[in-house]
Amino acid sequence: MLDLNTLDGSSWDVVISGTGLAQAILALALSRSGKKILHIDKNDYYGGPEAAFSLQEAEEWVNKVEQVPNSMPFESASISRPTLLDGEKSQLSFARAYTLSLSPQLLFSQSKFLPSLVSSKVYRQLEFQAVGSWWVCRHGADSESDSQSTKLQRVPSSREDVFTDESMSMKSKRSLMKLLRHFLQQGQDGDVEPDQELDQEMLFQEFLQTKYRIPQELFDPLLSLSLSFKSIDKTHSTHALPNIKRHLGSIGVFGPGFGAVLAKWGGGAEFSQAACRACAVGGGIYALGRGIKSVDVISDDSEGEQLHIHLTDDESVKSKYVVGSAWDLPQQIQKERELPYSRLTRAIMVVNSPLDMLFPPTSENGPIPAGAVVTVPSAKGGPPTYLLIHSSDTGECPTSQCIIYGYVLLPADEGRTMLESAVDNLLKSTDANAKIIWSANFTQLGRLEDEKVADNELKGIHDQTFVFPAPELDLAFEDGLIDQVKEVWKAILGSEADESGFLKFDDREGMVDEEEPSENM
Repeated sequence: MLDLNTLDGSSWDVVISGTGLAQAILALALSRSGKKILHIDKNDYYGGPEAAFSLQEAEEWVNKVEQVPNSMPFESASISRPTLLDGEKSQLSFARAYTLSLSPQLLFSQSKFLPSLVSSKVYRQLEFQAVGSWWVCRHGADSESDSQSTKLQRVPSSREDVFTDESMSMKSKRSLMKLLRHFLQQGQDGDVEPDQELDQEMLFQEFLQTKYRIPQELFDPLLSLSLSFKSIDKTHSTHALPNIKRHLGSIGVFGPGFGAVLAKWGGGAEFSQAACRACAVGGGIYALGRGIKSVDVISDDSEGEQLHIHLTDDESVKSKYVVGSAWDLPQQIQKERELPYSRLTRAIMVVNSPLDMLFPPTSENGPIPAGAVVTVPSAKGGPPTYLLIHSSDTGECPTSQCIIYGYVLLPADEGRTMLESAVDNLLKSTDANAKIIWSANFTQLGRLEDEKVADNELKGIHDQTFVFPAPELDLAFEDGLIDQVKEVWKAILGSEADESGFLKFDDREGMVDEEEPSENM
């Protein structure tokens, strides 16, 4: 029987390091396999790069990013609070009134991630809310007064939106309707252009101009639907078009007038914790505050080749397999990375206004959304800035406030300036009295959408070690993550793996997966 006060000398089938989304989904997939699973995390919280924090926890996290460089896929982190005048009180509520997510990504109804949440029954532990309107916020000179003005435009993404948009000319409407009709007729089979061969190098701007004669005024709205972090003249059609198809094909599946949702109470952290709870119910053992220092390969006549794993608390365990992310495993068992990581400048901002105008009903009989997407084009032709706005209905902040999650593909200093400018322009166009009352700025390291991960890249330097890549830098949950988890799951189970049963579970008899993972070690 395992001594719950120590792990030293224990043996396992699988040791999973880190509780990020990929590791948590793998733990879920293995939860009913009968394998002995030890799931550890060097941090004292769940979620890894998908974690969610209170205000105090967020500030502790920022300090850790700065004090322990290269320990996670984040860098250049800082906190900013407004200077208070004498006698002025902060408008921030108590620390636990906030849940700030490192992973507030969108989940589309056409996402590959969704069926796995349903078939594994994890969705029952989650609460989803609608992400409603897409907006473009432009800032520039007013032609009549020569003054600087900000204009907020709702992005049309359905026939109804196009017909009711009074800002577009009839010519623009006809061109846009032709493009939307083309996407909707293609269905969701994943092909970009089934009826005509598309040049793999064709840029999105060229596609719009040459194939559909889309006027320039619609470039920014269409780029926003593609969720590309690059400018339209650097975005490839092969990446933009499937994303727009996903957006259009998702509308109406969950409810009228919207196609994406967010997870209440903390985004990706909710997915990770729900998956870890399911593994704990299946017998998995959890231990926070313990990482892996080194791994040795040993030969044991009775059990064959095993891994000797040295933990950061100076204990050691044995296991047949070790799995983790690049930031949760020692470099000694990882293959050398060929390409540098891309860097995305991000911000989490608390605003002292609900910004209600960004959350109109999704349709005449639709729900009031809890999320909105705002794209702020660069005035100099650079990459766009994206702002995900979460209302207090998400449970992430008090009533009468909202959270803005900002993203821009620029270096840290330049990116932070761009994010501040974008939010300033948005607030001017929605609520002139609104102010940022707290913000965290940081850089995330990861992969862009054109950097795919081959199955053979998931292995470490040993056949029994597996390394999940850095997360894809995206505003929506990465579809490829499920495929990565499946490959590792198949390798661990070997001949026992039945692909048709991957993440497909029947209800447990007389049991509901709502227990917290054990942390008593």
